[in-house]
Amino acid sequence: MRPRQAPPGAPGPPRSPPGARLRLIPLLLLLLLLLLAGGHAFTVFTIIPENSLNPNTSLWDMDHERLFHSKKTLPETVGSSSPLRSRSLLGHEGRKSLTQNLGQKPQEKQLSCDMLLKLSRYILKDTFGSSLAWNLFRFYNCDQEVNLPKIRIGTLKVVQHKVKPFLLHRVLQLLRNMGVLSEAQQSKAFNLLKKQMLNPRKAPLKPEKEQSGTCPEADQHLVPWRPGSDTSRTAVVGRGAALRLESSAAFHSLVIRDGGMLVFADCPRGPPITLRARYILIHDGGELHVGSERCPYGSRATISLYGRASDGAAVEGFGQKFLGVGRGGVLELHGRRTRSWTLLDKTLHPGGLRYGPYFSERRWGSRGLNLRILDAGTARVLAAARFDTHLRHGECGRLRSFLATQPPGTVVAAAVGDSAARSLTLETRLLLRDRLGSAHISRLRHRQPWALVGILGGDQPFAAEDKREYHGSGTTGLAVARREFLTYDGTGFTVTAFSGWIKGVPHNGFKVEASNGIILHLVDEVTSWLPGDRIVVASTDYSMHQAEEFNLLPCPECKSNQVKIDGSPLYLHIGEVIDGVDMRAEVGLLTRNILIQGEMEDSCYGQNQCQFFSFDTFGGHIKILKNFSSVHLSGVELKNMGQQILGSYPVHFHLAEDVDERGGYEHPTYLDNLAIHHCFSRCVAIHGTHGLLVKDTIGYDTLGHCFFLEDGTEQRNTFYHNLGLLTKPGTILPSDRSEAMCLAIRSNVYGDYVPVPSTDCMAVSTFWIANPNNNLIENAAAGAQDVGIWYIFHRVPTGQSEGQYPEGQAEYTPLGVFYNNRVHSNFKAGLFIGKGVKTTRANAEDPREYLTVDNARFRPHQDADPEKPRVPAVIDGLIAFKNNDHGAWARGGDIIFCNSGFSDNGIGLTLASDGTFPTDEGSSLEVTRSIFVGESSNFGSQGGQNSYWGKGANGEYRTLPRNKTFPIRGFQIYDGPVRMSKCTFKKFTPTVDRYSSAIGFFMKNSWQISPQNNVSQILMEKSVGLKVFFGRSGQWFGNNDNDGDKMSIFHDLDGSVTGYLDTFVGRADNYLLRHPGCLTVPRWNGLMCTGKFAQLYIQARRPENLTLSIARATYHSHPLRLQGVNRGAPYQQYQPVVMLEQAYIIQWDGKTPEDIILYPINFNRGDWLHIALCYPREAVFQVVADIYQRRTGMVHSVKHYLAAPSRASALNGTGERLFYFDRASGYLFVHLQAHEAREGHSYCSQQGCERIKIMAHMYPRDSWSCVPNPFPERPATTQRPVSQHPARDCTVCGAPQLAITSTPSVKYIRIQIQSLSRTDIQNHLTSAFIKINDTIFLFNSHGLFFMVVDACSGAVVSRRHFDTVTGENTATAITDYVQTSIKERSLVLVCSRDIADVMGSSEMPIFTRLGSAKPIVFHKEDPLRIHLYRGCSFLGLASLENTSQAKPAAATKAALVFTGLYQTNGVHLYTV
Repeated sequence: MRPRQAPPGAPGPPRSPPGARLRLIPLLLLLLLLLLAGGHAFTVFTIIPENSLNPNTSLWDMDHERLFHSKKTLPETVGSSSPLRSRSLLGHEGRKSLTQNLGQKPQEKQLSCDMLLKLSRYILKDTFGSSLAWNLFRFYNCDQEVNLPKIRIGTLKVVQHKVKPFLLHRVLQLLRNMGVLSEAQQSKAFNLLKKQMLNPRKAPLKPEKEQSGTCPEADQHLVPWRPGSDTSRTAVVGRGAALRLESSAAFHSLVIRDGGMLVFADCPRGPPITLRARYILIHDGGELHVGSERCPYGSRATISLYGRASDGAAVEGFGQKFLGVGRGGVLELHGRRTRSWTLLDKTLHPGGLRYGPYFSERRWGSRGLNLRILDAGTARVLAAARFDTHLRHGECGRLRSFLATQPPGTVVAAAVGDSAARSLTLETRLLLRDRLGSAHISRLRHRQPWALVGILGGDQPFAAEDKREYHGSGTTGLAVARREFLTYDGTGFTVTAFSGWIKGVPHNGFKVEASNGIILHLVDEVTSWLPGDRIVVASTDYSMHQAEEFNLLPCPECKSNQVKIDGSPLYLHIGEVIDGVDMRAEVGLLTRNILIQGEMEDSCYGQNQCQFFSFDTFGGHIKILKNFSSVHLSGVELKNMGQQILGSYPVHFHLAEDVDERGGYEHPTYLDNLAIHHCFSRCVAIHGTHGLLVKDTIGYDTLGHCFFLEDGTEQRNTFYHNLGLLTKPGTILPSDRSEAMCLAIRSNVYGDYVPVPSTDCMAVSTFWIANPNNNLIENAAAGAQDVGIWYIFHRVPTGQSEGQYPEGQAEYTPLGVFYNNRVHSNFKAGLFIGKGVKTTRANAEDPREYLTVDNARFRPHQDADPEKPRVPAVIDGLIAFKNNDHGAWARGGDIIFCNSGFSDNGIGLTLASDGTFPTDEGSSLEVTRSIFVGESSNFGSQGGQNSYWGKGANGEYRTLPRNKTFPIRGFQIYDGPVRMSKCTFKKFTPTVDRYSSAIGFFMKNSWQISPQNNVSQILMEKSVGLKVFFGRSGQWFGNNDNDGDKMSIFHDLDGSVTGYLDTFVGRADNYLLRHPGCLTVPRWNGLMCTGKFAQLYIQARRPENLTLSIARATYHSHPLRLQGVNRGAPYQQYQPVVMLEQAYIIQWDGKTPEDIILYPINFNRGDWLHIALCYPREAVFQVVADIYQRRTGMVHSVKHYLAAPSRASALNGTGERLFYFDRASGYLFVHLQAHEAREGHSYCSQQGCERIKIMAHMYPRDSWSCVPNPFPERPATTQRPVSQHPARDCTVCGAPQLAITSTPSVKYIRIQIQSLSRTDIQNHLTSAFIKINDTIFLFNSHGLFFMVVDACSGAVVSRRHFDTVTGENTATAITDYVQTSIKERSLVLVCSRDIADVMGSSEMPIFTRLGSAKPIVFHKEDPLRIHLYRGCSFLGLASLENTSQAKPAAATKAALVFTGLYQTNGVHLYTV
């Protein structure tokens, strides 16, 4: 609760003279007595003159009335009575009278023993910390024996505690009785209490809710209020009125002010309460309460804001259709406590079935018997066949043979198309009767509709069958057969077959669908989610539009982590950790029992951007201004909120400044467990506000940036465990807009400027973080049109915050906490760090609109001071998957990604440097302990605006990022320096359509690339088909001929990528790197070389548009041509990577520039180059060496070069500053050497950047013609051959984690199971195996193999082989083993090798004790692998499949293989 203080310079409340205050004392005492007696006569305090009470006369802040409920009393107390209420205001004389009796036994305050213990523990814990409090109170109730502690405590802190004096008095007595407080200490404490009582408190009066701690609607002073409905009336609650709203009401507007209070009655069995108004304004001491933090609201309450944009005038500072909180206002909304969102714990398949729903309907062309064969354990349709038993006599034999190949237990669905009786033989009819249990097939007649669903070889009474009579009329109706089944994992499904005639047209078909509602398995307990509530399941594919909403159904059979939905999902929603990356879909609850909504028109109207939106976007909004008294929202649903108007958002803190302790709020402001959905402008806007906590809040289906920091000044805000998804474009800011909006909205550009959508706009983000000093912890950005989380930088504060920090400060500000966040299903990027907004108005020089997306670089330094050391920005625990373009992009330095997972992104991660030399002093970026996956086993679903569907590397169809031909890259190098260590790469394999590589480079790159880029301890799994790729000319790569394309390079420090130690990897055609010891890798278009490499930075002026040609003297016939970069600078710049201690030749495609500056970049002290530059033979030179300080722009250590008599003397490296110009060859020779030491990743030394400036005077008619090579012809210097130093096997390479998940504390083991059928063995696969982490258990014998793993430790505790060929009573033996040898909390792994029929029974009910929903059926030659869990309670079957029913398909498969991750401290098995 914040003190109600006037702003500086504002007049304070008028003070009453001392006499007036004394005259009020009797009145106050009378009021006190009435309150203690429980009277209601003064619920509206209009009898007290306004401002007559000094707000500093409040005694204590806390009442702790909830502790007064125990029936036990201390020996000296008799009974109990109500304590002082917080509205009891005592004057000076009243306080004096009370303190005179402080040392006496306060008979009027009789406390229970248990209450006193709780209170004492609270005070001591809050005062001295939990450790000391526990030592003082090692008991919890008065029945326990008290062991007196040997601790002595000081009393001052206890006395200063903000609890009422009589309670402190009793605590001090208790402490004395316990022996921890001496009588002298207690006497001193009482004196301190009396002294404190007699002094006016500095803390201002708190609202009653905060003082008393009672449930607001139970306040005895509230007057029942049933105002009815009158939309022409403005209601004012003020002058101390305290009202309980007990029925629905409607007003034109409602104003709560001047100490007035409105509380919603909480009657769970009564009708819901709806309050309608055009606006509600709370200010100047007004309070609105719906529930409280202690007493969450249990009924249903709705605040409905109505009105059109054209109705009435706006309220100054708030607008229209709002719930507003002004100065001194209190807004406390606390709904029922529910779990806001969780994750799927089991994959939700389309239709609720693993292989999806199935539907087939035919009319003409399906004559005869139509059959579908299904796996009863998985609901998979295995075969479809048609047999024309009407005209073709041989079809009956084919039908009998087809059924003979299907094993018992197969589900068979049959339906007649047109007619099937004429040639249907008696033998075939009897077979269908006996094998399928048909009662009608024997008497099937011409064109008679017939349908059946049964089990092949099953019991006849359980076949579902139907028929209709055909009378030649053309319409028979449909014969429908329907039967329900259960999969092994417990999902119910229905198989339906139908047949009939409709208007002379035959109809037949089949349907397979989940039955009786679909049960979702969730990670967390969700018993607070109720039938009728609405949920949203996030997309786990590239399109955010695959998010789906469902209503919840009653589900008495559900466990605490399960709910049943009423619809059928259209798309795949992953509930697993796949390939080591957590891709479990978020599931959010959209329903709350407190609803704030805007009442909407049926369609868009007026000036509401109707050219972009067909629906009404003029919703309600909540706006909180500076100096509010208290705002806390929890358990609230906001729907149809926000307007496409600047400043009108669902929840908007407007220039509220500090809203936590720093701002004087003892109870910091928060938003907790809100559901903001189907809204029209953002979710939560934080504008000029600091220290706000936004927790467990959902933002779904909204327009514009969702969680939004506005001006760049907002700091210390914490976003904890929030979920944002389906973030769509809006119109308010350029960064909100889509391409169409960007081009159409031009009212704020200068002149006829046409915006460029891809760079000016198209940046809408779920989290728009305009200042890095904010905390993001455990959030999920699960689908935005552009970016999930965007850190954007305002060079100067914008909007109403202009001038609040110096230019550039935001870019230098260290990053707050970034931990364990998820980003997926975004189009541009999951996480984007970089860029800024335009901070100047549109003008002739820069016609772009104000706040258009602009350039900026993140360069965090200590205290945001560029003169102080850099502070690394740590991105810890990012999970990024299924983002179309980038999983993450970060530009700046220093930035470190660690413990992160990237999967199925167009590009997993790109790290780009802080800037470019010479403006950047040198920084680094790093990724470590992370996992990269190219094409995971999350194949996705078609539809939902997924644009691309094609074959993956394994030949199966899947959704694809960007385009079918887009070159997928795991880690992309842009410039550098970047470091990568301890990372694992999986499943990067090229296809005929596209390249896919683990490491790649920015395409069409004209920028510099640093040879300091390095990798180490990298694990490339066998599924990586292309480790590195430098691109080739063609689609996406263009000519692959830009400067950066040619200069791509990185350093493999330990050989974990190349297989050779200390190896540089560059492009194959780069002869600046090549030497005879290099190895060419054609598939990479790359080259592996040893040596020492650095950069030569060249600036050229007059002219600034030439192409540079540079060649190493050894390979002078293979020059590299560089176009250079000129980004608004008055010079052209080039930056080739060069091998040190070599000679280089530089030429130009035109007249040599008059001014050339050579910088040795990344040179260590003593490193050198010999350089020859081509000039006209009549040129005259001035050559100067100096050291340039980038930050100050100053130079020092200026030294002039002298002309040398010969090339040899100029290049001898003696330290003399000499140059030599050979007029015969036309070359100027200089020796370029670093003389100062360089540290870390700085480009230059601490002294500055050493350089040589060459100023040439050339005559206009001078001509030049330089020889190709001015250096003596020598063979290439033999560097250490790459092949001589192969890398050793690396046991510590790769990410240390098996999985990157949203629960990083959970440990996993990796499990792989391979089972073999007889066909597999005939195809030369000999071993079935179970692999746990890196340990393989081979099985070369026939039969079933059981392996039992302890679910807590991951240790193998039992192994057993059952021979199904020679063994007798195998089923009995397995049953005995499971019952006697497998303990609770065990993971049971089963694989098979060429199993024969299990002796005794083909059905094994014992597996239901391990988690299977029904008995498992074994069949000869069918490979089987099972992973089950046996625990104290059944927690779910992770996965089970028996492919025995897929007999025709099984012969084409090599083996049945499963790979997964198992959570060792739980029971979850995830597919890898």
